[in-house]
Amino acid sequence: MSTFQPSFPHQHLLGIEGLKEADISQIIDLADKYVDQNRQTNKKKDLLEGLTQINLFFENSTRTRMSFELAGKRLGADVINMSMSTSSIKKGETLIDTASTLNAMRPDLLVVRHGSAGAVKLLSRKVDCAVINAGDGKHEHPTQALLDALTIRRRKGRLARLTVAICGDVLHSRVARSNIHLLNIMGARVRLIGPPTLIPTGAEKLGTEVFHCMEEGLKGCDIIMMLRLQTERMHGGYFPSISEYFSLYGLDYEKLAHAKDDALILHPGPMNRGVEIDAKVADDLTRSAIQEQVEMGVAVRMACLDLLTRERRGVN
Repeated sequence: MSTFQPSFPHQHLLGIEGLKEADISQIIDLADKYVDQNRQTNKKKDLLEGLTQINLFFENSTRTRMSFELAGKRLGADVINMSMSTSSIKKGETLIDTASTLNAMRPDLLVVRHGSAGAVKLLSRKVDCAVINAGDGKHEHPTQALLDALTIRRRKGRLARLTVAICGDVLHSRVARSNIHLLNIMGARVRLIGPPTLIPTGAEKLGTEVFHCMEEGLKGCDIIMMLRLQTERMHGGYFPSISEYFSLYGLDYEKLAHAKDDALILHPGPMNRGVEIDAKVADDLTRSAIQEQVEMGVAVRMACLDLLTRERRGVN
């Protein structure tokens, strides 16, 4: 790791929106170094020794919570996972009361996932430590976009001038929103592909092109980012049936043939095989970087924990 450690100009990481190209590059560059560390036999450092990280998840999570836990432990932090299903929130305590209680415990880092957009930002105003948004409602999921960016850059060598198709349930996806912001900031060309019912109104104003036909939208694409159908957020009929959805918007080899020959496939997980992606395509290591995304996730979260605690650790 380099001895030069520039400061990060943000107290929290609440979203990609509002970050500059230099901020994103700083996170990704540092994460790239942590990938190398994580491939060593001894993966641990004492960088965050003595600091406390609390993972506060109001929504269920496997990948993101475990990834943040592993990231904190590999950097030497004391990591506490709070199960909100058995917490005082269930007894009627408000988010503000929870924030006050946690703040009194003097943590150094809070990693928060919440079902309501804006809840993490509200909580960040009530605590004295750094806060990382691990997903808030349909708003943002910044570390997912950052790990996607790292995955793409390591495979393609750049982000600028790539054509990226984000396909499926864009309407309910915080991953899509964070990726749209990041890719536009970094100079990529973004396409959204999905049925009209699952594309947000005014999507073009976000700096994207919109397609309702997979074959047409995938033409000339460098990156194909598939999204999970978030049926838990759907109320009403967004598509006739799962089988029809897969027929029109599920990624299989026939549709993949319309993209570039070396197009890379991403998926934030968890995957619904046979719904938004064919199992054989998902497991094709010559085209799919889905498992690599998981590895990059730990490195990116290590970079975020490192950067957001530098002032606290007295690192300039």
